[in-house]
Amino acid sequence: MLMNKLSRRGFVQVLTATAAVSALPSWVVASTKVPAKWDEAVDVVIIGSGFAGLAAAYEAKKAGATVALLEKMRVAGGNSAINGGILAVPGSPLQKKLGIKDSPELMAKDMIKAGDAMNHPDKVKALCEAAVETYRWTVDELGVQYQDKNIKQEGGHTVPRSLFTINGSGSEIVNKELAALEKLGVKPRLRTLMEEIIVNDEGRVVGVKIREGYRFPNKDSGKVKYLAAKRAVVLCYGGFSADAQFRQIYDPKLTNKFDTTNQPGATSEGWRAAMAIGAHVIQADQIQILPQTSPDEKGFGIGFAWSGHVSMFGVWVDATTGKRFVNELANRKVRSLAILERLNQGHDCLAIGDAGTAASFEEIRPGMLKRQLERGVVFEFKTLEDLAKKFNIPVEALKQTIAEANKAVDTRKDPIGRPVNAKAKKLENGPWYVARMSPKIHHCMGGLYTNEKAQVYHVQGHLIPGLYAAGEATGGVHGAVRLGSCGTADALINGRIAGKQAAAQKPWM
Repeated sequence: MLMNKLSRRGFVQVLTATAAVSALPSWVVASTKVPAKWDEAVDVVIIGSGFAGLAAAYEAKKAGATVALLEKMRVAGGNSAINGGILAVPGSPLQKKLGIKDSPELMAKDMIKAGDAMNHPDKVKALCEAAVETYRWTVDELGVQYQDKNIKQEGGHTVPRSLFTINGSGSEIVNKELAALEKLGVKPRLRTLMEEIIVNDEGRVVGVKIREGYRFPNKDSGKVKYLAAKRAVVLCYGGFSADAQFRQIYDPKLTNKFDTTNQPGATSEGWRAAMAIGAHVIQADQIQILPQTSPDEKGFGIGFAWSGHVSMFGVWVDATTGKRFVNELANRKVRSLAILERLNQGHDCLAIGDAGTAASFEEIRPGMLKRQLERGVVFEFKTLEDLAKKFNIPVEALKQTIAEANKAVDTRKDPIGRPVNAKAKKLENGPWYVARMSPKIHHCMGGLYTNEKAQVYHVQGHLIPGLYAAGEATGGVHGAVRLGSCGTADALINGRIAGKQAAAQKPWM
């Protein structure tokens, strides 16, 4: 027995420790112990280097805090660096220039409708009201450049409100955030895994256990160190779309037969660490599938850009019937389910546009169509008949579909309810271009339950002192369906809030 191996003094120590634990608040998790000696101490520790983590680091450092920005992968940016480069801004200068009427209230209404009213209204309201100011912050402080003529109407939005970055990629924002941080003396600590969140006897988060020199996905790689967070820890570790085992806990359908748009590091280590200290995770089963991705390439790829453009300026067609099968500007869940239904029946789903569609696409994403053709994710045909023959489409049904879409341009009334874009033109002239579509796992709408200050709640209902979170690591903003370009706004807005609040937290040491 254990008691036989203990000295009298050791036995007293065990009793004292047991009594101390039993005297703690019932919600304190004592398994992650405070080390006798910390290897390093900073004011704010931030986990993750995507939009949210970089924004949090910037604001915390500007507020005077010392910052450690940790990234487990060998490059910074996460999914944000491969994001499509669109930002939802209701009431933007470009909207006003183009005569598009919009408001934070209308965007909030769109988000809640798409989210099946599972969104937390206060979070949606705060996001929409802060969008214009945050857009200006990216321009004025970071130097982010946006296209000055093009604006996108993503599915589920009632008006065009999504601004394109100058290069059509989230890397424009990430790179500008990184450059701004470097000027402040902050660089991401790459290949540094946060393994555990450390909580003291009072239930306050006081630091993290890390592995420096970590080599993803080897969980035992790297040197263990203990990093104190004198003021706070900010969790911006993103979602788990690339973690097939973890995502199936919440949605068993999402097996490893589904590809993901996410980078390989979109896994569950951070989620598990937060859960281990009792952090409250909500709506984790709400996992988004992106409809317009291509089965002819791995990961996010580039084919999605053509199919997304066609959703406004072309048609999505069931190859077996030659007919449209869904409102191309419905929310992502509606469109993904419509495509999956047809794929399960053995039907190809195609995004078709003509030379005019290609010309407007080139304005937004210069050189992209050429790259897509070279990569074999978009295909070019001289005539509609050639296209129909290649994909075994009933040609007369396809021509009738095109005719109906063209009539909608004249009448401004689409037969299946798609809003007709002000710049929409008839599909008339070859060459014709087509991409195949097959949905891929894209975004986790659920996550940590936070308040308006980005503070994280414990499962027993109180706030966890010293713990903040932002971005895809959090839940409640998007509900059942995230509208495209709202995730970028969410991460930037709440990342900034988390950084400011973390820096203002009273230090414990």
